[in-house]
Amino acid sequence: MTGIKWIAPLLALGLGAGCVEQELDVSAEAGAMLFAENCAACHGADAKGAGEFGVQLFNIPPDLTRLSEQYEGVFPRDYVLGVIDGFHRDPAFSAAMPEFGAGDLGPTVIVEEDGLGTPIPARLLALVTWLETIQE
Repeated sequence: MTGIKWIAPLLALGLGAGCVEQELDVSAEAGAMLFAENCAACHGADAKGAGEFGVQLFNIPPDLTRLSEQYEGVFPRDYVLGVIDGFHRDPAFSAAMPEFGAGDLGPTVIVEEDGLGTPIPARLLALVTWLETIQE
């Protein structure tokens, strides 16, 4: 990820008079667990689009292992973040795909790219990190 820097994610939780800091997990491993819990029913455990619910849909979910291939070998991180969040949806998207950004995606981390910091929900970032690791 050239030009992208993840700023150390720390979440401060106020507990009484004290404060506890907890590091947020944005790892691919955390993303794999989130995928299994939230996405595999449609996209399949292997992310190739043949989940037990996905095969019953009018439009079969896409193969998520080939996203980089569609973008000339570059993983389209910002596009994928926008699709999962619900910010980027074109008419071709199935209504079965939830807009996860409509709910509470939890605490954010700051991702710095080209000197600009953007808050991104840690869980969303973990999921996209995992998706990047499974590209074929």
